[in-house]
Parts: sequence; C-alpha cells; structure tokens
Amino acid sequence: MITYNCDGVKMPVIKKRETTAWIKAVAADYGKKVGEIGYMFVDDEKILEVNREYLGHDYYTDIITFDYDEGDRINGDLVISLDTVRTNAEQFGKSYDEELHRVIIHGILHLCGINDKGPGEREIMEAAENKALAKRKAS
Repeated sequence: MITYNCDGVKMPVIKKRETTAWIKAVAADYGKKVGEIGYMFVDDEKILEVNREYLGHDYYTDIITFDYDEGDRINGDLVISLDTVRTNAEQFGKSYDEELHRVIIHGILHLCGINDKGPGEREIMEAAENKALAKRKAS
C-alpha cells in the first residue's frame, strides 16, 4: 500500500492512482513488489529537521529515504521537501511536475537497490530515473 501525506505544506497535485500504478510497475522492473510505502511531503525546514535528527546531516535535500525492505518487497518512508523540488525544477529548467515525479521515483529506486553516492553511481541513478519517467509518460 502506498500512502501520500503532507506536514506543513499543501498536498501536491498528483494523480495518486496513476502514480501508485507507475511506482509498482517501476519496482516490478527490478523484481520487487511494493509493500508499505509512505510519502510525506514537507517544507525545507522540516526536511532539515529530519536530516539532522535521523541522519546527522546539517543541510537541505529534496528527499530522504528510510528503507525497511524485506526480501523482494520494498517498504519505506520517503520524506520529500516540496521547497527543494521547486528550487531544483527552476535550477534544472524542468517543470515542477516533472521534478516532483523524478524525486518520487528516486526514493523508490533507492528502495530497489540503486545508490547514487559512490563513483559512477549518480549516472546509473539518473539513467534509471529517466527510464522510469519515460515509462510514466508512455502509460
């Protein structure tokens, strides 16, 4: 089950049923089933608080993924800063909607085992994001 909630911000305009189907299809591409996934949309101050409290990081970010996977079933909590999504969309010349869906799937790709911190991993993640976004547009 995938849930979408917000804390301190307005719920972004996303088609929940379509987004959930897309997430399940992308997870299936990696041999994974979707278990319990919780999205929480927040502002920059809240994500900074979460980053400090749980990860010991003192900076803003677009998404924090908490991974509770069990075998081939992905489970996790994904905290997304809509402020940073908006800033990144402007910075990268993308629409807010496209950047929001990139971040939504970025967390799922982490749960599927794709990392983006090591050498060469960012390029692998970007390719996986682009493939997933193309799949969303095709459906």
